[in-house]
Order: sequence, then C-alpha cells, then structure tokens
Amino acid sequence: SIQTEKTALKLARAGWRSKDAVVRYLFLRIALPFAFGVAAVVLLYGLNVYKLDSTMKLLVSLLAVIGGAYFPDVMVKNAALKRQDKLRKSLPDGLDLMVICSEAGLSLDATLRRVADELAEASPELSDELGLTSLELGFLQDRQKALHNLAERTDMPALRGMVNTLMQAERYGTPLAHSLRVLSAESRTERVLKAEEKAARLPAMLTVPMIIFILPPLFVVLLGPAILDIADAFKNLGF
Repeated sequence: SIQTEKTALKLARAGWRSKDAVVRYLFLRIALPFAFGVAAVVLLYGLNVYKLDSTMKLLVSLLAVIGGAYFPDVMVKNAALKRQDKLRKSLPDGLDLMVICSEAGLSLDATLRRVADELAEASPELSDELGLTSLELGFLQDRQKALHNLAERTDMPALRGMVNTLMQAERYGTPLAHSLRVLSAESRTERVLKAEEKAARLPAMLTVPMIIFILPPLFVVLLGPAILDIADAFKNLGF
C-alpha cells in the first residue's frame, strides 16, 4: 500500500532497508505505547515510587502512552538526520573519486561500483547508497528510475544535484567529469560555509554558560577580599 511504501522510504532514509524493518517498526508503534503505559502504571500505582496525587498519576500515565507512540518516529528521524550528516560530510570525497573514475573512461555503473568499494571503510553510508544505485542501474529497465531512487532514499539537496547531473549525462551524453568537478567544488564550499557558520554561532552559545558559571566565581575572587576588608574595618570601628 501507499502507507507501507512511505514507511519503507522513511526507514530507508535512516539506513534500515531489511525485509523485516517495516514489520519491526509497526510492531514498535503498537507495542511501545502499551509497554510505556504499563511501566508507568506499575511505577506510580503499584510501587508508588513517586508521591503524586491521583490526577498527576493519571496524567503521567497518559504522557507515557503518548511518548511510547511517538518514540519510534523520533528514533527513526534522529537516525535519518545522523545518516544525512555523514553523507554530507563524505560527499565531496565521493565526487572527487567519481571525477577520477569518469576521466579514466569508466562507465557510470563501473564508476559508482568502484567509488562504493573505495569508500567502504571511510564512509559506509555513502558506499552503501552508491553500491545499491549501481546494482539498480544494472537490473532496472529504466536507468533514470535507479538514479531517482538514490535521490529519494537520501533526501539531500546536494545528492539531488548529483543525481540531476547524472541523469542529464545519461540522457544527453554530456561530459560527466566536468559537471561532477563543479559539484565537488560546490559541496566542499558548502561544507566550509557550514563550519564557518558553526564557528560564528559559538560566541553567542558561550554567552549564557559564561554568565552563569564564569562570572560569579570571578566576582567572588575579585570582590571577596575587598568585602572582607570592609567588614573587618566596620568591626574594628565598633559597628
């Protein structure tokens, strides 16, 4: 069904493409609310771990059931974001290797297969995606569909740009190496800009910890002796 296909795509973006992935995900969607609810009831009503009134116990139990219902989605989304981050970091190196392979005269299938083998240890996520795309290019009748599947599985603008370039090369026979070299330069520039963006946010992020944890001890060290001297002076004066 359409819903099953959407669920399978969501799990594929998180890197879970086994045959039982959808079944396990649906089982967790059904079982975890019940498990969380039972655990909350046992802790609050049976063992009475927390001294709460009946209204709060009921509210916490309901929140546990809701949390169990949403926990699988949160877990899948978190895994997908981590996988996308790893793919983004390794993509420039992958594009450089694809440029080298295409300039050496390898076909698109052979290029993807060779790059997947080279990146198997350095970036297993990108290697897995490129290797699967190479296999799909070999057995799918519509080669454009295989490239489209890569873009859908990763759901990343940078990889969509690479897929569009590969599709144009497949359709019109345009030079692949030059286009991939441009994409590689853009990908590296994007990675540098993201690093600079994180570095620019660092002073603002450090402001609150500095105010809370650094300035109070600093004031104590600087003003403490003066306050003690003033207190001693008033004590000697008889106040």
